[in-house]
Amino acid sequence: MTNKIVLVSAVALIDPDGRVLLAQRPEGKSMAGLWEFPGGKVEEGESPEDALVRELHEELGIETWNSCLAPLTFASHAYDSFHLLMPLFACRKWEGVPVPREGQQLAWAHARDLRNYPMPPADIPLIPVLRDWL
Repeated sequence: MTNKIVLVSAVALIDPDGRVLLAQRPEGKSMAGLWEFPGGKVEEGESPEDALVRELHEELGIETWNSCLAPLTFASHAYDSFHLLMPLFACRKWEGVPVPREGQQLAWAHARDLRNYPMPPADIPLIPVLRDWL
């Protein structure tokens, strides 16, 4: 039996120093304490880009636009109760300073240091792509 496919959109926010923003999942959420790329579930009728624009505003208080989101790679990972499909976009242009609005911790990390942050299994295969790309 195939598990339900869950579509989640994520972004590698890249600052002028070439660092990527990571968010630590807060207590009370599944996989609490693990670091991930910002983003969230794509809602019914929403494009992955629209979901990111919405999530970045809700979670981090920053504004960006679909035209600033460049498709980079994707993750496809089977968890016990669902299959995650997660496009990862790169974004270098936004307005505002990212602030944690949902109890999460934030960290800026160079691509070479991403392996030092424990991540959900779906995020780990994205690290070499970012290392090669940045």
